[in-house]
Amino acid sequence: MLRWLFALAALCGFASPAAAWWEYGHETIATIAMASVKPETKRAITRLLARSDLLETPACLARTIEQASVWADCVKNKPYRDRYSHAYNWHYQNVDVCQPFDLKANCPDGNCVSRQIERMSRLLGDRSEPLRVRIEALVFLVHFMGDLHQPLHAGDRHDRGGNDLKADYGFRPNTNIHSIWDGLLADRAISTPPGGPLGLLSEVPAAERPAMVQGTVEDWSRENWQVAHDAYQALTGDACGPKPATRPVLTNAKIVELIPVLRLQVERGGLRLARMLDEALG
Repeated sequence: MLRWLFALAALCGFASPAAAWWEYGHETIATIAMASVKPETKRAITRLLARSDLLETPACLARTIEQASVWADCVKNKPYRDRYSHAYNWHYQNVDVCQPFDLKANCPDGNCVSRQIERMSRLLGDRSEPLRVRIEALVFLVHFMGDLHQPLHAGDRHDRGGNDLKADYGFRPNTNIHSIWDGLLADRAISTPPGGPLGLLSEVPAAERPAMVQGTVEDWSRENWQVAHDAYQALTGDACGPKPATRPVLTNAKIVELIPVLRLQVERGGLRLARMLDEALG
């Protein structure tokens, strides 16, 4: 249901900077992470999600890792909108892709996705925190790691994460670059054989996974900011040029070129989430 609602919103041109990866991307990242964590971490996650009723959000379930991955978007809507309105800015960080990377200036008072990833990881790993706090930290962490690896949540051109840059996506006219990376390109890339979470994971040799998860959250922010720059470049031909006078078109040939890029983003997100869960719970 959520996936189709987000798709309808994107088609109508009302996509929000905080509605990332629609459902498919978030769920895929979460499933990759769950398949990659240590056994003791998996048991801890299962125990925590079994008590997700403590969140008191019966219209937004978090009993499985896949449900947890979209919970943070679900609670932005009624009847929980007022309760979680403070978390809206936690889903993204609009760092200018045409200026030197500066995360601090674009994360006032820690209200951005990277700082909240760090905060939720600390809360999740703190056994002295109430159980409800740790469960909420878990579901936020799972979602925000997905958000960070959707590049239009890590960098933009002062256009609301690309929502204001209208574009045509192959057969789909009048969308925008944010919706392209959120769902249209994501759906196609993730379903391209070998498709699905385990299909994507199979592309990353076990020997290469430790190197992929190295670094800090800020390192990953810088990397995804660069991918955002390249996403604008692929669409417009000049990432930092004037805003196009007419809607640029992401042709099918360019879409095919970008499929491996997006698949890599999902693989990175899933494996790095696994690392953070292991550190907090393993």
